[in-house]
Amino acid sequence: MESFRTYRHFTILRRLRRPASLIALLAVFACNALAAPRPAPTPPGSEARAFLLMDFLSGQTIAEKNADDRVEPASLTKLMTAYIVFDELRLGHIKLQDNVLISEKAWRMEGSRMFVEVNNRVSVEDLLQGMIIQSGNDATVALAEHIAGSEDAFVNMMNLQAARLGMTASLFANSSGMPDPNHYTTARDLGLLTRALIRNFPEYYKWYSVQSFTFNGITQHNRNKLLARDKSVDGLKTGYTESAGYCLITSAQRDNMRLISVVLGTSSENARAEESQKMLNYGFRFFETHKLYDSGKELARTRIYKGSEDEVPLGLMDDLYVTVAQGRYKDIQASLSINNLIIAPAAKGQQLGLVNVTLDGNNIAQRPLLALQEITEGGWWRRLTDATLLLFQ
Repeated sequence: MESFRTYRHFTILRRLRRPASLIALLAVFACNALAAPRPAPTPPGSEARAFLLMDFLSGQTIAEKNADDRVEPASLTKLMTAYIVFDELRLGHIKLQDNVLISEKAWRMEGSRMFVEVNNRVSVEDLLQGMIIQSGNDATVALAEHIAGSEDAFVNMMNLQAARLGMTASLFANSSGMPDPNHYTTARDLGLLTRALIRNFPEYYKWYSVQSFTFNGITQHNRNKLLARDKSVDGLKTGYTESAGYCLITSAQRDNMRLISVVLGTSSENARAEESQKMLNYGFRFFETHKLYDSGKELARTRIYKGSEDEVPLGLMDDLYVTVAQGRYKDIQASLSINNLIIAPAAKGQQLGLVNVTLDGNNIAQRPLLALQEITEGGWWRRLTDATLLLFQ
């Protein structure tokens, strides 16, 4: 087992010494009692079959119910379809101006539609808006066929992308969310997907806040009722089938905090909106998110043997955020666990330890501690002298 050296940063508690009087002492105790942070209350009850409330920046779960139970995603599936379309745009494989030939299969799709016509050509941009705003199954299949040649081939791309995102409990059988026994996911996996979509494609995320779209003379409205009710909500997607129930994934930003709410299997359109609203209100009211460390910032230096340098700087690949109950940020503790024996060469980005963040003895965040620069092997004399030093370690 690898050994580690551990560095800890503790909060220093100041103690009152020699109070001037008993009254002064009691006053201090009373002030401390009033200032002491209270634990967050339990999350509100929910009629949903499953839900997940998570912070976008930290990725931490704030509240959940049956978040790992297998469920039908219905049209929430289109988030994965959109993710792949966005990625193809980013890679330059397709363009928003591309004209897509509408197949008979796309034209015949049942359920929600944007009403494209067979053998007509529609731009990728219009199809994306038809899929995102109007939840068009016809637009979804047309995009899948344009990218992969067939919907079946596109589904393979969906499942590969799910694996890359860590959606280990999900399997997709189609691009639109039509019921299928081999088409399922979980609230937790949908939270992972939503977070990745917002983080990786901010330039396209704007479409999820658009409240209506007109195509071919037909105007349809976004079914996400919270877009009109709560100005902090800027997405994301509704879903419904008889077996899946009414589902809604929302994201909202208030001040510098963004939350993602996944609500699955409610009884009505109003119920899914109300359940989502109360989850968002709960999270914003009782929790706060802070940046603990910046990406690329040196957090420590440690000895490296037989290298071109004596020390290697260590830090994080991404910004580290933590989400805690209101008033508890000052109580967290962070520790760096660094590999005890590091020998060159070391590549930039190589893991050489861990960053652990705890609150009340419970781990709330853990990230790999990485080399911030490459350290190559030293010359023969450095390697020889360090080899001699290591004999005495």
